[in-house]
Amino acid sequence: MGSITIKATFDGTSFKIVEPIELEPNKEYLLTVEKNSTSNREHAIEFLIKNAGTIHGPVDFSDEHDHYLYGTPKKGNHQQ
Repeated sequence: MGSITIKATFDGTSFKIVEPIELEPNKEYLLTVEKNSTSNREHAIEFLIKNAGTIHGPVDFSDEHDHYLYGTPKKGNHQQ
């Protein structure tokens, strides 16, 4: 059996598994515990509100976003 990832919460004494899993009962398993960092992530809208008007980029970014994000050729000639 390879490794699997299981979501669980710790109540101070034991782990409570969040989703059903298929493991053989009464067998010993080795657990590796890693804190889930996604629960503390800032929501995208909070980031946008906090940073609105503070981030600067090329003047043609809205027209040429595919060029700046993905490297596609520019669509037109925009003055900078």
